[in-house]
Parts: sequence; C-alpha cells; structure tokens
Amino acid sequence: MPTIMRKVNMLSRCEGLYRTDHLRQEDLRGYHHSYILSICGNPGISQEELARYICTNKSTVTRHVTQLEENGYVERRPSESDRRVMRVYPTERMQALLPAVRRITEEWDRYLTEGLSEAEIAGFYRILERITERATHYLEEREKAEQCE
Repeated sequence: MPTIMRKVNMLSRCEGLYRTDHLRQEDLRGYHHSYILSICGNPGISQEELARYICTNKSTVTRHVTQLEENGYVERRPSESDRRVMRVYPTERMQALLPAVRRITEEWDRYLTEGLSEAEIAGFYRILERITERATHYLEEREKAEQCE
C-alpha cells in the first residue's frame, strides 16, 4: 500500500502543474501561488515569517521573492524596527492577480472532488485537518528543540 506522503506529493505535483498552466500568462509558476496568497493576506510579512508560514526554508523564500520583485509583484523594504529584517508588500499588480489565484484554487478543488458527496468531502477535510495538525506539531517541536541548542 502506498504511503500517505506518496499520495500527498502526487496531489501536490499535479496541483503545481495545474497552477503553472493557469498562471503562465503572468510569467509565474505554480509555487508562486502560496506566496501570492500569503503576502496579500499579510502585507508587510517578513521573509522569515513567510518561510515559516508556507513551510519552506529562508533561501527558497529569498529566491522566489526576488523573482516576484523583479516581475513587479512585490516590494521589499527593511523593517523600521530592525533594518536586517526585510518586509514584503504586494504591489497593485499582485493585488490585481489575487482574485484569479483564488479562482484557480477553487477550480482545482472542484475538479478534485467532482463525483464525491458532500459527506465524503467533509469527512476528508476532517481527516486532512487532523493529519495536518499532527504534521505542524512536529514542526513546532522541531523549532523548540532548535531554540534550545
């Protein structure tokens, strides 16, 4: 029997391709989706906070935010309280793209759940939420252990 993560990774890769196909005209890739939602939802988020929020490393965030900045989607500014901290703000271009990104997400969810009953979908989300809570618990424990080192 395949592992849970094999199936989750397969879903993630397929979703990434779907998002890339639908964001291509904007010169974006599927992975930019998380950045768009996170930055628009949290204007002024630091790059470090963004890395934690989307569960990736700081160097990946720096690389992707640089791409977004070069394409006019974000603006980076040093924090007023700590000049070493870079804050990320969405530009009007990114804000204008947000409804399309949300629509793409909704379309993908509808595509995946086509043919499932409302009860099946609700049950799946409950299980997925419990599994996600367990996974994020690991991250929290890991972060605590790193702070103690």
